[in-house]
Amino acid sequence: MQGFDLEQLRTLAAVVDAGSLTAAAPRVFLSQSSVSEQIRKLEERAGQSLLTRSKAGVSPTEAGLRLLGYARRILAMSDEAFRDLHGETLEGELHLAVTDYFRPGDLTQLLARLGESYPRVRLHVSILKSDAMRAAYAQDEFDVGLAMNIAGVSAAEPRASAVIRRESLAWLGAAGMKVVRGEPVRLLVLPDTCSLHQFTVALLRRRRVPYVLAHVASGVAGLQSALAAGLGVACLNESAISDGVARLATPHGLPALPRVAFQFMPGRRGETAFVTRAREMLATQLG
Repeated sequence: MQGFDLEQLRTLAAVVDAGSLTAAAPRVFLSQSSVSEQIRKLEERAGQSLLTRSKAGVSPTEAGLRLLGYARRILAMSDEAFRDLHGETLEGELHLAVTDYFRPGDLTQLLARLGESYPRVRLHVSILKSDAMRAAYAQDEFDVGLAMNIAGVSAAEPRASAVIRRESLAWLGAAGMKVVRGEPVRLLVLPDTCSLHQFTVALLRRRRVPYVLAHVASGVAGLQSALAAGLGVACLNESAISDGVARLATPHGLPALPRVAFQFMPGRRGETAFVTRAREMLATQLG
């Protein structure tokens, strides 16, 4: 029989998204060996290699990328058909606000997949700083908000809101950069309205670490570019590590950092069933 197995296609997508077979396993509720076997069978059916394996993880081959494009569309249509036949079709207009720090390298792709999975949802997305998002949410300016909270620092969201992802903060710089002890840290930040900017500056002051504000970027993409150019050091969450950017090698003499949680803002009293269901959908798709 010609064609591809749906679960094998789902496994391929999970492996590419996770970056390794081991990391993909819990996403598809399989063991690592089962994931490996699924990929082997899929490559047999495709008649060519779909993944390039290395110590850093896996990446799709040219054939893997081509099949991945088909796989995402097939999976999206399968999921939509299932929801439709079970009376779970989601349809409406949703205004979503997302913090600039949430998976900056993947967000465009994630939103594209949302569009494929829920073609009847008209999605409007705003990228906001978490504090600005909370203020706008209080004014009913959007339906669903995904903010970043710093452990032990940010005001905790009510328990009703879902944590969909946790990450460590890290001191980052250009690959191979070393901090010279005794010299002020050249700090790269977002504007001082950003809660992570405020946290980083307060932490360095409290630990009596000398620093200078070497560059203020308007967004995370600009911060990543400045880091890769070697302009200085920044405190960022793990998923903001990008090409040319790496964790500072230890020992670097900078303070230990907490974790952050990406958390949906709590539902409003009296919100529509559509918004509630959309928040649940987003938690599944973005986590």
